[in-house]
Parts: sequence; structure tokens; C-alpha cells
Amino acid sequence: MFKEMAEKLKLPRMRMVEQSYEVPPSVDVRAEVDREWDLVKDTVNLPAGSKVAVGVGSRGVSNLAETVRAVVEKLKGVGYEPFITPAMGSHGGASVEGQIGVLRHRGVTEESVGAPIRATMEVVSMGEVDGIPLFLDRLAHEADGIVPINRIKPHTNFIGSWESGVLKMMAIGLGNQMGAEHYHRLSLVKDLYTVIISAGRELLKRSKVLFGVGLVENQEHETVSVRMGAPDAWEPLEAELLKWARALVPGLLLKEIDLLVIDEMGKEISGEGIDPNVVGRDCLTYGAKREWPKVTRIFVRDLTEATEGSAVGIGQADFTTQRLVDKIDFEATAINCLTACAPEGAFLPITFETDREALAVAMMTLRPCTLEDVRIVHMRNTLDPKRLLVSEGCLSFLKDRTDVKIDEEDLALEFDRAGNIVSRLM
Repeated sequence: MFKEMAEKLKLPRMRMVEQSYEVPPSVDVRAEVDREWDLVKDTVNLPAGSKVAVGVGSRGVSNLAETVRAVVEKLKGVGYEPFITPAMGSHGGASVEGQIGVLRHRGVTEESVGAPIRATMEVVSMGEVDGIPLFLDRLAHEADGIVPINRIKPHTNFIGSWESGVLKMMAIGLGNQMGAEHYHRLSLVKDLYTVIISAGRELLKRSKVLFGVGLVENQEHETVSVRMGAPDAWEPLEAELLKWARALVPGLLLKEIDLLVIDEMGKEISGEGIDPNVVGRDCLTYGAKREWPKVTRIFVRDLTEATEGSAVGIGQADFTTQRLVDKIDFEATAINCLTACAPEGAFLPITFETDREALAVAMMTLRPCTLEDVRIVHMRNTLDPKRLLVSEGCLSFLKDRTDVKIDEEDLALEFDRAGNIVSRLM
């Protein structure tokens, strides 16, 4: 049946469009660390030989290894003995080996950053705040000081003055699987934002954090800022960086889309594989509700290699392919989703052997429309929405925008012999 539908599939003419935006220039990471270190070094007063845990997460952060190495060198320069500890909750299959492997995949090794990697999944209870239990990675707790390093950006599941950054890393990242699971389970009866930020704020006070390191990236995923701040000055600093980071997130150009075709998803692209901030939908029961954009159907075609089988967030899609499903590490995906108390994040969409079959079925589930007015958008991934292939039904919404360049050539979605899209965006 589906093959017959695929053979009869008709699709609209497409155009390549490119959005332009003011891109802040990238910075020299080492120079930024030098400058910021001069601002915080007088607040760090540990004796020589002190052990310092440098918390590093699992996200695909630009210049991560270079930033970590620069911070490590500063700590060594004043006589401390820094070590790297994973700060990634349940990622890496919630195992020591898995989390060290995630760091390695992000370019963070003892050789690349100049400090040993030490990991544990054990945590220490740090009491509670407002009924919220607090947990901290045992190695970080036993160290003489802690330095969390994280990118500041909008979170996928909640909206507030602080989202994805150092405060969240203190709660979820350095809470290991135990903390991540408790905080997400509490989100079923308490607001997730309140749970995570309250825990992060309190852990920042109760633990031995020397200073935090926050990075901001521009629309081209280049580092545009590296800031350091002592614990008592961190909250306003992170709030300031988040405002900037949010303004730099590019979107989909249209408020309403009938069918969104995404070439790839993965953990290094977004914590949910497909960024809800871009597509406007979140499959998690406690996820943030966003008014725009409104996307009727999502078809995701493949998993990235860098996601190492994690398909967290696949539940956002309506349709997918068997080749994507065949790449899923179901155990790692399940552990991450269950720890987040969000099994729906791993729910599989309707799966097809070919892209052509998936598209044929997807077209059946849209509003009454013609090939001339259906709004289809094809993108590489939600981290890279600068160039999009859009159907002719989208053009009337874009033609008067000064920030969008529309190519004049009519294009068609091309398929290989197997019936899969030959992407012009990869």
C-alpha cells in the first residue's frame, strides 16, 4: 500500500531560501579566559595543591576542549591540581565508561586539556530546599573546589530567567543520574523550572564552587563570549548571558508550517534531538508551551553519527525511517528518557522504509490544500536553519522580508533509486 502511494506522490515546486542576520564576531577563547581570570582570581583563595573538579558536560559546545584547557592552565598556574569530571546527568548510558566516552567524543581527553579525567555516578546528599532533595557528584563534593563550565542557551523544556547554563549544570549535570531522575520526577508535581533552578541556586551556595564559566555562541555556532563569575555574582551574569543567547537563536521564518522535513537529529544538535525552541513543539508532558511556530507534521529522516545512537526526542516527530530506527541505541535512549521521567521522548513515530513513502503518508494528514499553497519546509537540522528549502506556498509569506534571500530557480525534491531524498542541505 505505502509503496503504491509513494509511486503516485506529487510534491510542490521548491525554492532555496537563506536568512541573514547580524552575526556577532567570534572571539579568541584563550584571550577571553585570560581577561576573565584576572577578574575572578582574587576571589579564589585555596592553598597550593588543592584538588579542583572542573565540570564538563555532554553538549556539542564549540571550542569546548580549548576552553577547558585554558581554564585548567589557569588553575595549574596558581598551584592547584585540577581534574575533569563529567557533569552530564544520565548521559553516556549513566555509566562511568560511557560518560568518559562522551567527553572523548567532544574532544575532551587528558591529553587535549592537560588534566586527568575522573568520573563516578555516586552522589552525596546535600540536604534539601523547599522539599527538593539536593545531590552532588561525589568527586566534586570531595574536591577542594569546583569549576563548572557550560554554554548558556535557551532550554528545551522550560522558559525563565535562567535556563540551560551553570545553574542547571549544578542540579542536573553534577547531580548525576540520581539527581537528574529526582528533579525530573518532581516536575510531574512541581514546575520544572522551579525545581531545577531552585536546586541549582542552592547547590551553588552549599558546594565549593570557585567560579562558573559560561559561553555564548552566535548563529554560526562560534564562541562570541566567555565569562567567569564568582558564586555570589553568578545569577545576574547568567541571566544577562541568556538574554543575549536567546536573541541569537535563528528560527524557521514561518509561523505556520504544514510539513517540516528534517534531515537529521541528535543530542549534539539539541538536548531533545530536535530543538523545541525552533520547531515550537515539545513531546514531554512537562515541556514548555510555545505559541509559535505551529508545525502540523514533522518527518525526521536520520540520526547523526555524533549522537552515538541516542534518539532522545524522537517522540516529537510524526514520521521517520527504518534506517533511523536501526541506528538507535535503545538502552541509552531509554535510560536518558526514563531518568528525565519522560518516556514519551523515546516513543517511535510511524516508520517507513523510504523517504518517499513517509512523505506520501505525511501529505495525507495535512489540512485541505493544493500543491500551490501547501507549506513545506526542508531543513538540515534544528541547529542549522540558515538555508531552507521551502515550497512555493511559503513564498508569499517571505517575499517582503529584507532578511531573506529567495533563489529564483524552481527546484524539486530529488530522490535516489532507493526512494530517499538527495538532500541539497547536507
